[in-house]
Amino acid sequence: MKKVILKCKLASREKFEDKLSDIDLDFSAIYWQHDRVYVPRGYKNGMNLPRLIMRTEMRSVDKPPKYTLILRRHIEDSGLDIVEETSIKEYESAVNIILQLGFKLAGEVSRRRQDLKMGEGTYIYLDKIDGRPGNYAKIESNLTADDSATEARGDLKKTFETLGETNFIDKPYVEI
Repeated sequence: MKKVILKCKLASREKFEDKLSDIDLDFSAIYWQHDRVYVPRGYKNGMNLPRLIMRTEMRSVDKPPKYTLILRRHIEDSGLDIVEETSIKEYESAVNIILQLGFKLAGEVSRRRQDLKMGEGTYIYLDKIDGRPGNYAKIESNLTADDSATEARGDLKKTFETLGETNFIDKPYVEI
């Protein structure tokens, strides 16, 4: 799936949530996510190589965690992300396969997250990253074959600006 993703560090989480609430958009309950990010050996930013992410997600303490393997490839010159996700039942086995394929652990990120569906294929996430000050917002928009990544990115930027946010971040959370 092709996506355009834009993140920003929020000036005020409360004001951001209030602006969305004023237009009848409310976030989900808070849930926990933990990502382990794996990169190919010799990985360098700008090489357009894939990253593999093993995600653990807990939406409720009375339900088992959900495990997902995410392949993400960021195409630097277009701002486009190619993302494929698959559910995993055997977490340890999947990690062993990733390591045997020559990937190495690049870092880990835990966060408290809330989400909001904002139209067809567009999601806003509010994130509080463990061990880092401040709050972050991320907008992801799924693209069709006819969509322009540049135009979609511009639309996401305008959305943030309309909500009073301009502190954009181009790095993945694991690199912040």
